[in-house]
Amino acid sequence: MRHPSKLLRSLYARLALGLFVLLIVVGLVYTAISLVALRSYQASVNQELNRNLAMNLVADQNLVDNGELNFDELDNLFSLYMSINPSIEIYLINPEGRILSYSADPDKIKRNSVSMAPIDRLLANPDAYPLLGDDPRSHDRQKVFSVTPVPSADKVEGYLYVVLRGEEYDSAELMARESQFFIISAWAVAVSLGIGLLAGLAVFHLLTRRLKQLADRVDHFQNLLAADTPRLPTPAGDEIDTLASTFERMSTRITLQLDQLQEKDALRRQLVAQVSHDLRTPLASLQGYVESLLIKGDHLSDEEQRRFLTIALNESRRLGRLIDELFELAALEAREKQPEPEPFSLPELSHDVVHKHQPAAENRSIELKIEGDLALPMAYADLGMTERVLDNLISNALDHTPDNGRIELTLAQTADAVTVTVRDTGPGIAPEDLPFIFDAFHRGSSGRSSAHAGLGLAIARRIMMLQHGGINADNHREAGAEFVVTLPLAATLTAPSSNPNGS
Repeated sequence: MRHPSKLLRSLYARLALGLFVLLIVVGLVYTAISLVALRSYQASVNQELNRNLAMNLVADQNLVDNGELNFDELDNLFSLYMSINPSIEIYLINPEGRILSYSADPDKIKRNSVSMAPIDRLLANPDAYPLLGDDPRSHDRQKVFSVTPVPSADKVEGYLYVVLRGEEYDSAELMARESQFFIISAWAVAVSLGIGLLAGLAVFHLLTRRLKQLADRVDHFQNLLAADTPRLPTPAGDEIDTLASTFERMSTRITLQLDQLQEKDALRRQLVAQVSHDLRTPLASLQGYVESLLIKGDHLSDEEQRRFLTIALNESRRLGRLIDELFELAALEAREKQPEPEPFSLPELSHDVVHKHQPAAENRSIELKIEGDLALPMAYADLGMTERVLDNLISNALDHTPDNGRIELTLAQTADAVTVTVRDTGPGIAPEDLPFIFDAFHRGSSGRSSAHAGLGLAIARRIMMLQHGGINADNHREAGAEFVVTLPLAATLTAPSSNPNGS
């Protein structure tokens, strides 16, 4: 189930909100247009129904007597219609539009005259409705009207100008419309909004469903990326923002992987060159001594032949050891060789490895001993791989420790691990070589450089990485180099969690 805040930021929610606002705006615009159209329609109907009202008032009320306007009857007409029909207002105007007399309240008259243009137009074309004329009660308002010349069209002394929708009519209509029209409009807008919103939500759900599924799949894929991938902050947006952010993350990861591939390709080229050199040296030596035996064998003494064969055998062994290390490092890099961790005693393993190398140390009068805490808790790692690491470190220390020197293995415990430190009294590691001491085929500039660059330290580092341990190198403050191997405690790890296959 998606978090409510995330749901509100979804594309579906944003589309639904946009649809809701759009329907509200459309409803308001529709109401406004309907109101204007209704007013225009009512004005047309009113003007058509009453277009002869002014003429009828003149005829019915005897306003014209012997071809003259009867002002007494006009006053009676004003009084009569103010009482029985307050919805109309009657004005007497001269031919120029000036107001001469009227039935309205004098305090509310704002104009002294009205425009004759709409009056002339309506008299010329009585069907031209709705036609609006000036409202004497306002400086800018116009209303439908009825007009007739008095006393006659042949003898025009003025016009009877009847405003069909007077102020009283407007007030009554406004009250009725506010209570009736807006209620009807509100219900119409509400029903239309509800139906339109439901239909829109259904359509938006169909349109955004596949986009949401794609965003979820991409997000799931993002969670499966390696832990070393640079993580960008998750955007506070909808699915499109999420897809854009994920695309940026994936492009960053692809760029990183391309850089890593280029770096690995450069390392591969360097490795091939170094391997070729290190393999060529013992192979050329082996080939040279064998050819010498074949060519000069009859002229060499038994002692010389034995010496040549011994050198060839040593070079063959050196070549075989280097090939074995290459295969071992390749298997570790490809994870073809996986550790099988188990609890074991690090002091016991250290004693076994020291005992194995003791004869070689005694032949050169090198003191090889174990110090530190011999009652360490159980370590949790692959026993054979850990023994291989200690073998490499002690062999490396023997190669770089002068005769009558000393090699110490110091055992210790930290909060969640056990350590063994292998220290020798050799020349140490050149400072410029320390960052690269665990790189395959690294050739030291001085100090611990040897005739060929071996793979023992590179193999040791890879083994410790697979076992969730660690190995570090440094120079001792007095003399010589020291390597610290760190292994996890059996009490803090279980077999399933420490197996790299399951990580």
